[in-house]
Amino acid sequence: MITGRPRLAMIFNFRLFWRLTFRAFHRTAGTNGPLDRNRLTFLLCFYPIWGALALSAWAGFLLDEIFFPGYRRQPVEKPLFIVSPFRSGSTFIHRALASDPSFTTMKMGQIYLMPSITQRRVFGVLAWLDGLFGGPGERLLRSLDERTLRKLKLHPFSLFDPEEDEHVLFYAWSTLLAGFVFPYLDELPQYQYFDTAIPRAERQRIMAFYKACIQRHLYATGARFYLAKNPLFSAKIESLLETFPDARIVYLVRNPLEAVPSTVSLFHYAWRLFSQPPVRYPHCGRILDWTKYWYEHPLEVIDRDRSRRCMIVLYEDLVQSPDRVLGRIYSEFGYPESDAVESILRDAAHAARTHTSNHVYNLEAMGLTREQIVREFSRIFDRFDFDGQRLETEESRVEIEIAS
Repeated sequence: MITGRPRLAMIFNFRLFWRLTFRAFHRTAGTNGPLDRNRLTFLLCFYPIWGALALSAWAGFLLDEIFFPGYRRQPVEKPLFIVSPFRSGSTFIHRALASDPSFTTMKMGQIYLMPSITQRRVFGVLAWLDGLFGGPGERLLRSLDERTLRKLKLHPFSLFDPEEDEHVLFYAWSTLLAGFVFPYLDELPQYQYFDTAIPRAERQRIMAFYKACIQRHLYATGARFYLAKNPLFSAKIESLLETFPDARIVYLVRNPLEAVPSTVSLFHYAWRLFSQPPVRYPHCGRILDWTKYWYEHPLEVIDRDRSRRCMIVLYEDLVQSPDRVLGRIYSEFGYPESDAVESILRDAAHAARTHTSNHVYNLEAMGLTREQIVREFSRIFDRFDFDGQRLETEESRVEIEIAS
């Protein structure tokens, strides 16, 4: 494990960053990130914006070592990690539990504007000064947020809402999310198979940085229990349990006939935010393989774990009785029920009853068939007795989701 004061050269993957940068401008024709006018405009905006955010973050990290070194002794007591393949309801659970003051979770604004303790102290002073003048700075920020991030359709995005903390790994340039911005997958390490494909020393480097970010957050907020959800946790569940021996895991499972097409659609949308792939649904075969691993690997780890640190939740149970699922999390993992819990459970049940979101997928356009998905995920269908005939037609299907 990395010990002592962090050094940028040890933590940031410069080699990968420069390799992807070179790839973004060299021989891009026919790739999923061709260097057309729109792509060039995006890159010319990305580097100065992301560079400013990264430099500010790393300045804050280094100043933390001077002014707030106590964060390194910050305990991480019973952190709760919500793990699932993409499109399985993890956002719903995450945001329901995040409304309980017993938990703390990172918001997007904290991830990208103030991941360090030093930055949070500075922003705190600025927010206080802004308040003295009636809050014009906050109003401007919320207006920009409304016109930009909230327009995205991946899932509800906002600087002021809980977000997947996988994004902090951009500061180490060690995440599969980099593959959305730079869609040259052959250049990336196999983060999609994190526990089994990434060398141990590299896994420890990444997880040590991730843990330090959580310790900073807990130190800055003074909260007791940390909460996080990331679909990419599915690939690193074993590393999570090694890094956080006191962790609790909620693993969500959804019928692959619903989750797989939705995942392909999600990746398609994300790639087209930053480039124009030559095909409508790029890398369908790879996404199918990744998703299969994200289903099976966590179950293999959970089956080996005998410490009762992990809980499996079916998506259907979450849809039908979210209050019961959330109550089970509190009771089985021993989290204290604050005065807010009853309201949280009631609101979750109401949200599940009233929310409908229609998505139409064409499996044929994706290069997939119902039979193929059932065959590839046969172990999942058998274990959870999922309906292998769920899709009556591939040409047009409407699904109802309570969350991304």
